[in-house]
Amino acid sequence: MSAVLEAQEPTARYLNSVQPALVQQFGLLASASGGMVRLRELVLALAIEGKLVPQDPRDASAGALLARVQARRKQLVAEGKIKAGKSEAPSVDQDSPFVVPSGWEWICAADVCVVITDGDHQAPPKAHSGVPFLVIGDVRDGAVGLGSATRFVPREYFDALDWGKKPLQGDILYTTVGSLGIPVPVVHQQVFCFQRHIALLRPGLPELQAYLTLALQSRLAFDQAASGATGIAQKTVPLSVLRSLRLPLPPLAEQSRIVARVDELMRLCDALEAKGRLGAEQHARLLGTLLGTLIDSSTPEELAANWQRIADHFDLLLDRPEAVDALEQTILQLAVRGLLVQQDANDETASDLLARVRAEKERLIRAGELKGEKPLAEIDDVPFNIPRGWAWARLGELGISFDYGSSQKSCDDTAAVPILRMGNVQASRVVFSNLKFLKDQKEELPSLLLEEGDLLFNRTNSFELVGKTALFEGFGRPVTFASYLIRIRPNKSLCDPRYMNIFMNTQDCRKTEIEPDLTQQTGQANYNGTKLRNIRVPLPPREEQTRIVARVTELRRLCADLRQRLDRSSTTQTSLADALVEQALSA
Repeated sequence: MSAVLEAQEPTARYLNSVQPALVQQFGLLASASGGMVRLRELVLALAIEGKLVPQDPRDASAGALLARVQARRKQLVAEGKIKAGKSEAPSVDQDSPFVVPSGWEWICAADVCVVITDGDHQAPPKAHSGVPFLVIGDVRDGAVGLGSATRFVPREYFDALDWGKKPLQGDILYTTVGSLGIPVPVVHQQVFCFQRHIALLRPGLPELQAYLTLALQSRLAFDQAASGATGIAQKTVPLSVLRSLRLPLPPLAEQSRIVARVDELMRLCDALEAKGRLGAEQHARLLGTLLGTLIDSSTPEELAANWQRIADHFDLLLDRPEAVDALEQTILQLAVRGLLVQQDANDETASDLLARVRAEKERLIRAGELKGEKPLAEIDDVPFNIPRGWAWARLGELGISFDYGSSQKSCDDTAAVPILRMGNVQASRVVFSNLKFLKDQKEELPSLLLEEGDLLFNRTNSFELVGKTALFEGFGRPVTFASYLIRIRPNKSLCDPRYMNIFMNTQDCRKTEIEPDLTQQTGQANYNGTKLRNIRVPLPPREEQTRIVARVTELRRLCADLRQRLDRSSTTQTSLADALVEQALSA
C-alpha cells in the first residue's frame, strides 16, 4: 500500500490482504475520468457482495434476522400500528444478480421493512411555525436538513398522521422524484413530516438502518429504482418498486463490520478527492502564474526567458485539457500584444492606415455617398502597451456595419434559409449543428445574409457566454442569423477578420471591454451594439495581422494535437481503471 494512502487513512491497510492490486492502484482509480464516482460505487458493490470483510461462521444467519423482523411485524399488527399483510414482501423468484456468501439471503426491501410509505398526497395546512415539513430539496445532500426547512405544519396535523408517516430514529428517507434514489438515514429523534416526493422506509429493527442505507446507495439498488420509475417529464419511483427492491442481506454482526469498513473507505475517498481538488487548485495557480509572466513580458527577449521556465516543465504543466486551454488563451493574448511575431519596419503603420481610411470616409460623406455617423469617443486610456507601429482604434472604426439579426420565427423546413442562433457560436467558430431555418423574408433578406469574413457576436446570453464571437467562413448556401446575435462586417482593408476574431475571444477583450459594460436582468446578460462599436482594439499594421493569424493558426493546431494525446492518455487510464474494477468485482 502506498505511503500516501497509509498517511491519509491508516485503517485502510487491511485491504492489502483483501484486494492488494486494487489498493496499490487506488490513486489511478481516483484520478481517472469520473474516478471518484466509480471508486465509491466500487466500495459499495464490494460491500453488498460480501467481498469487503471476511465472513464469520459464528454469526447468526440472515435467516435468523428475518425471523426477528417477522416477529416485530406481528407485534406491530397486534398493536394496531400497521395492518396485517400491508408490508408483505413480493415473491423473490428472479435469478439473483450474483451469488452471496453462506449465511446471507436475497430479500426484497419489504422483507426487512415494516413500513414503506410516502408523504401525504394532499397539500397539508401551512403554518408560520410548528412542525417542520420537509420537501425534496431539504434532503438532497444526504442528511435530514431541518435547519433549512422553510415550510411548517400545525402540530395538530402532525399528531393526526398515521404512525408510519411520523419519522423515527432508525428510519430511512428516500427521494422518489427528480434527484431520485438518494437514501437519507434519520439518525436523531426529530419531530417532522415530509412531502409525497419523499418515501419512508422503516426497518423492522433499528440496527438494520446503517447497512440498508449503504445498500440503497449502491448501483444495484439505484438501477432497479431508475428502471422502475414512471412518468415522462418527471420520473417518479412508485412505492411498489421500492417494496420490491432486491438486496443482499448479510448477518447482523457482519453488517456492522461492513458499515465500519465502508465508513473507513469513504473517508479515504474523501481524502483522495480533497487531495485532488487541492492539487488541481495548486496546479491552476502555478500555471496561471507562469502563463501570466508570458503576458506581462515587455520584450521578445523577456518573453523567451519566461517561456523557457514553462518549457522546462512542459510535461508537468500541460498534463490536462484545461491547462492546454489556458495555454491557448495565453497565445491569443500574446498575439494581440505584439509578442507573437516580429514587427517589420517596412510595414505601413496602423496609424497611417487609419488616417487614410478616415480621410476616404470623410470624402464619401461630403459627397453624399455615405451616411454620416456619430463620432466615436477618443481613446484616452488603454489597458496595455502595444508595439511601435500599432494603434488603438474603436471597433466601430474597423467595421463597415453592425447589424442585429432576424427576430422572425424559425422553422424546421430544411429547404428554407439556415438561421444561426446563439448555440451555433462556439469557441471562436461557427458550428452548423442543430440548425433551424427561416422562411424567405423579402423585407429582411438578402440584407441579413452572411458573407465570408463576417463576425457574429452573441449579445444576449448568460453572463459567462455573452460576448462569445465567431468567424463565418461560408456554408455553401445562403445563411442568415438570429436577433440575439450582432453581425460585424469588418473593413478588410483595415483589419483581417481573422485577427479581429482572435482579439474578440481574448480574456483581454472580455475583462476590459465586455464584462464592465454588461447589464443583467432575470438571469440574462446583455451587451448592445453601441457598446460593441466602442470596444478598444489593439490594431497592428495590416501585413503584420496576416503574420499573426498564420502563427496563431499554427500554434492552435499544436494545442489541438496535444489535447488529442491527453484524451488518448485519459482513455487509456480510464480503461485501466475499469479493468481494475472488473478484477475487484470478479475476485
